[in-house]
Amino acid sequence: MDQDNEEYGSALKDDKSPYRNTLHKRTRGWNKALFITGLATTLGSANVGGYNIGVINAPSSYMKEWASDTLYTKYGIQLSSGGVDLLWAFIVSIFLVGGACGSLGGSVVANRIGRKRSYLTCATLFVIGSVCFHICRLLSSVELLILGRMLVGLGAGMTMTCLPMYLSEIAPFHLRGTLGVFCSMGFTGGVVVGQVVSLQELLGTPDLWHYCMSFQIIFVILCTLAYPIFPESPKYLCLIGDRSGALRELKKLCDNTEMAEDELNSMEMLTDNTEEDDGSNQKGVLDVLKDPKLLLPLVLVCALQGGQQLSGINAVFYYSVSIFESIGFSKSNAEWANLGAGCLNLFVSFFSPVLMARVNRRPLIMLSCFGCGVFLFLLSIFYGYSESFSSFPVMCVVALLGYILLYQIGLGPVPYFIGVELFETAERSSAMALGSLSSWICNFVIGMTFTSLRIWMGAAVFVIFGVVCFLLTLLLKVYMPETRGKDTSDIVQLVSKGFRSRPVERKDKMLNRINNELSS
Repeated sequence: MDQDNEEYGSALKDDKSPYRNTLHKRTRGWNKALFITGLATTLGSANVGGYNIGVINAPSSYMKEWASDTLYTKYGIQLSSGGVDLLWAFIVSIFLVGGACGSLGGSVVANRIGRKRSYLTCATLFVIGSVCFHICRLLSSVELLILGRMLVGLGAGMTMTCLPMYLSEIAPFHLRGTLGVFCSMGFTGGVVVGQVVSLQELLGTPDLWHYCMSFQIIFVILCTLAYPIFPESPKYLCLIGDRSGALRELKKLCDNTEMAEDELNSMEMLTDNTEEDDGSNQKGVLDVLKDPKLLLPLVLVCALQGGQQLSGINAVFYYSVSIFESIGFSKSNAEWANLGAGCLNLFVSFFSPVLMARVNRRPLIMLSCFGCGVFLFLLSIFYGYSESFSSFPVMCVVALLGYILLYQIGLGPVPYFIGVELFETAERSSAMALGSLSSWICNFVIGMTFTSLRIWMGAAVFVIFGVVCFLLTLLLKVYMPETRGKDTSDIVQLVSKGFRSRPVERKDKMLNRINNELSS
């Protein structure tokens, strides 16, 4: 596939090619504005979203006790053990509800006020949520704790919709995938940071848990200080007709006026084509759902983001403590080992930008999905019979680490940004919102059903996750086009016929199509 893309790119270098202008995007690379924007927005939003996932588990027993005592002292309500568990399930799950709502809201925000300001909106939600966490204990208010979880959930949902789109739109063509995975890296890193900060040796104590919950505000404030440096997305400005604004932002990213003007001309050409086809500059969620040409790419985006959760990544981390205990670790050591598995997940994610720049998306995500399915089946077998064979407990750990490794090279990072490469700018925000919504809904389903399934099925519950991975592999094999090194307008044509599309072309057919386009 790399050779195919090289020949594809060579064909497009012809002066008569309608795609020639997009090659100017390849000439610019990293500069100060791009680097700071990528780093600060990732640490200030995606990292915070992941933090709120990882921080809630360790101090949960202390927070449950505080919530129960507060309701009795303040309102005279005496909760039973089951009532406390129900209240805690609501506090945990309200974050997921906020994420789902924030996903759809992110589309509206990104279209109305722009990609850059959408980051500021997310940061504001995180700050207010952090304040709620900090003062809820001082004011003896369970309501503030719930409100804080809802607000940070909204911010995390908007981040998943807006951040990959923003970073991919300000990136040069050849760095589109590299910056696209920053969001995934941020969420992964945030989970690990949350696990570390919430350790009992640090802030996860009965007296300091509210500091633990609000610690995230430090990341938000420090990263938002760089906000004046952030450029607005030139593609967004071009779409809404602000040519001078788009040129101004491109000059920040290009450090060269001639290069900026060339890239702007390319954007205007593609925008003009979009307006001629659909007659509008931006499409809402309902418009995207009604357009039959967008059915297949929308299915791919939602299947990848939802499948990312249904592959059981959160459930695997939840169960990993039991796996480590089964091979003789104490509870405390098992928790540290679980943290080590999270660190492995983060370490592998650091290689994602290199992989996205050098390896084609399609084989990478297919290998990841299939490999995850294999290791999940092995994990189910090894854990289910761990008491019968002395070597199986160790094999459980091997299967667990293999799953994490395969997950993070493809199924972890790719779904976050693939919508940017499958959709034009006009419908991109709505498609990203629907994909993010799919992720949060599936996350909610796993959170609500996994405990019951684990009690009912035992280790066999991992078979369900493995089947999801295999089905996703089959879908990708038939309908997933290669997006690396291709212009979005060309990719859109490959998936425009719905499930009648055959986007995986043979090399000779692809070159014949290019030659026909050039001759016309």
